[in-house]
Amino acid sequence: MTNSLSESELPLLLDSGKIQARVRELAAEISRDYAGSTVHLVGVLKGAWIFLADLIRHLSVPSTVDFLAIQSYGAEIVSSGEVKITKDLDLGIEGRDVLIVEDILDTGRTCHYLLDVLSARSPRSLKLVALLDKPSRRIVPVQADYRGFEIPDVFVVGYGLDFDQRFRNLPDVRYLPKSGFGTRASGLDKDLA
Repeated sequence: MTNSLSESELPLLLDSGKIQARVRELAAEISRDYAGSTVHLVGVLKGAWIFLADLIRHLSVPSTVDFLAIQSYGAEIVSSGEVKITKDLDLGIEGRDVLIVEDILDTGRTCHYLLDVLSARSPRSLKLVALLDKPSRRIVPVQADYRGFEIPDVFVVGYGLDFDQRFRNLPDVRYLPKSGFGTRASGLDKDLA
């Protein structure tokens, strides 16, 4: 069972050095695109807070921050398909240049929902940055304006991402091996070599 898995049993997908280099590159792209304005970062809790913290330290443009929380997974490896906001923004976004900071773009349901909800609040602009992207799993056609890494269809943990609240603290991105899920791994069809 996954609860008995240790960090050492999780295969490495992206090491922390590679992640940090890409975060710096993304910050440079974002800073170029938002030159002359203030970017309002909206972090999606809980998975994106580490990515947001690293990203904002490398931005060269003024920035503000807010967070919202979304629920779609719970303790499962497959999204329920139902997306709901469990913590809304503290600040209004009307007239602001808003950048949603997301840990992973998977089926597209969550990001599509967020883009719809936030665009109805009349921001000046609305874009999306995702550290990880699994285009093979896309159900709803959403693309990130800024993307860290394209990854295969595996369940990833670390660098803020979790499985049942475990493994967020890892400095790199790892994935759960099929054997850690027992029969619940049927949705994971690809292995990383």
